[in-house]
Amino acid sequence: MELLLDKKPQGVTIIEGFPGFGFVGTISVEFLIEHLNAEKIGRIKSDDIIPVAAVHNSEIVEPLSIYYSKKKNLVFVHAISNIQGLEWKIAKVVAELCKKLKAKRIISLEGIASTSLGEPRAFYYTNKKAKDKIEAEDLKEGIVMGVTGALLLRSDFPISCIFAETHSSLPDSRAAAKIIEVLDSYLNLNVDFKPLLRKAEEFEDKLKELAERTKDATDQKTKKELDYFG
Repeated sequence: MELLLDKKPQGVTIIEGFPGFGFVGTISVEFLIEHLNAEKIGRIKSDDIIPVAAVHNSEIVEPLSIYYSKKKNLVFVHAISNIQGLEWKIAKVVAELCKKLKAKRIISLEGIASTSLGEPRAFYYTNKKAKDKIEAEDLKEGIVMGVTGALLLRSDFPISCIFAETHSSLPDSRAAAKIIEVLDSYLNLNVDFKPLLRKAEEFEDKLKELAERTKDATDQKTKKELDYFG
């Protein structure tokens, strides 16, 4: 696994979000990249990563890429591919990125599973090197997995984690919006999270429509079977 950088801005804050519960980390980072007009400055290369090449605005989006917002001095680690089994290696590369850019801290964005169907709550956790105060509930008990878990166990950098509840394995824009709301307050980004809420509502409407169509199709199939046997 190799870190390739075209630019090396210094003294940055690194924000990472990897596919996990509700794809909350991935959605949040992608939203921030777009709304802060961040530029691509590098990528993480590995033959072990599933070869997924997404196309967005007529350009290839690689499985693991690095973006930079000069205005906010933020670096984003953007992931669209399944990284299961590569968490330790990726955490090592993220730590290398921190050293090369003399990063001030790492902020990890994650979704956490919840059985609650109400508005998602936000939680935070910081390691001993980070002295950040974040406007969310302090995570007293929980399990942190994936790259974030590996970073917390092995990295000696200040790390802050922001979590949002999600009760779905499907992409959860509502939980991502909650994370953006907390992060915006924390870093004074002046980013509007409402577009994510609109996306969540649109997605929910599509799911409801799909469910209704599925129910209608099932009802019609059942009626035909009853007519046949009658």
